[in-house]
Amino acid sequence: MRTDRVRASCIAAAIAVAAICPAGAEDFSGPSYLDNGAIKIGVDLGIGGAITYLATSNGGDNLINSHDWGRQVQMSFYSGPVPFVPDGKEPSPSWRFLGWNPIQSGDCFNNRSKVLAHTNDGATLYVKCIPMQWPLDNEPGECTFESWITLDGSTAKIRSNIANARSDKIQYSGRGQELPAVYTNGTHWRLFTYAGAEPFTYGPLRQIAKVWDTSKGVNVEGGPWDNWYGTENWAALVNVEDFGVGIWSPGTYSFTGGFAGKPGAGGPKDAPTGYIAPIRREILDHNIEYAYDYVLIVGKLDTIRKHVYDHANKARIPNYTFAADRQSWTLRESHDTGWPIRDAWTVLLDSENAVIEGPDDFWEAAAMPNIAIRAAFDTGQTSATLRWERFNADGSSAAGELAFDVVPDGAMRTYIVDLAASPEYRGPIRRILLLPHAAAESNKRVTIESIGPMRE
Repeated sequence: MRTDRVRASCIAAAIAVAAICPAGAEDFSGPSYLDNGAIKIGVDLGIGGAITYLATSNGGDNLINSHDWGRQVQMSFYSGPVPFVPDGKEPSPSWRFLGWNPIQSGDCFNNRSKVLAHTNDGATLYVKCIPMQWPLDNEPGECTFESWITLDGSTAKIRSNIANARSDKIQYSGRGQELPAVYTNGTHWRLFTYAGAEPFTYGPLRQIAKVWDTSKGVNVEGGPWDNWYGTENWAALVNVEDFGVGIWSPGTYSFTGGFAGKPGAGGPKDAPTGYIAPIRREILDHNIEYAYDYVLIVGKLDTIRKHVYDHANKARIPNYTFAADRQSWTLRESHDTGWPIRDAWTVLLDSENAVIEGPDDFWEAAAMPNIAIRAAFDTGQTSATLRWERFNADGSSAAGELAFDVVPDGAMRTYIVDLAASPEYRGPIRRILLLPHAAAESNKRVTIESIGPMRE
């Protein structure tokens, strides 16, 4: 994750990026707005169509910070290699650790992303752009970003998509993605969330109190932002009157955020800023299309939470079907056959210690006492292990595991794992992991159709 993006841009220079736009394409610039009488949202077509304006209608204060091109509300993705040095071009030393990192607005050298298409019919605002690699000087991403924005009452519903066309076809490990990055003005600095073990019960909120006072330098113990497990999938930055903006990312549990600068003052072009990003680990293949949805909610803190309660799926039981994608699962000491995924997910095991890692999640153990794994094991071993991580009331985690028998002949079978047989499988569970136990020989694999509750 970015740790000091809130600094001023690396070099105050503007270099035209028209060369990355196809011949004959319109030169988009300026703002584009939607307004439904409750809230007004705007994007800046001069910086990739990132969201630069969000306020109540009829003259409310803009909530969004645009001090540099690393802020706004915008798409930002991460992959390898680290560092990313295309054709030997070196990144800014401050951002070398980020690796491959296209973002919607522009780069840290003040080169702006280029909008390729834009429509706004008053109901849906659509933008397509070529992003810039944040750490590099004038390096367009080998990808396109798209976003669709609609308004509903005091909420903005946004769908975002990346389409990769990278010349580097290596499959890099999954990394945490900002889905999206949200930056607010210094007036909206109080960061709240729910991070407890009993979501959707109106339990006490947690205030993320970490403040990065940039006047005291960039070295902050533990990094400038805090991290938490948001079991209601939302967080909000509000002012002293509890008014501001919340972000709800259904199915996303890991969050990062905080505040940088002096709290309580500052507008869209000033340095102080609040930050929230829902985080999900994803493998981004060289040719992937990956989309996600989120909702921005404008209002009082209790209104923001109520909207989530009114629309969330509260009875969560994980059910992962790998017919078309990885379901946000990632890999350790293994790789797969690449994108697209068709019918099932084939994982190639690079070592006997390979791990197939489930995404962050949240469910009660009692709601799913056993699990069905529909898979074909070609591993040279007659057992595999299912591991889980519990979510404790204090936010910490603990692990448990069960071994189960498999037939390693490559035929598709359904394996039922009796999780309730383990005394360690109890309370809230935050994710599961599959350890296939490949033999030392090469070319071992497992093909998975689904992992989820046992069907009657």
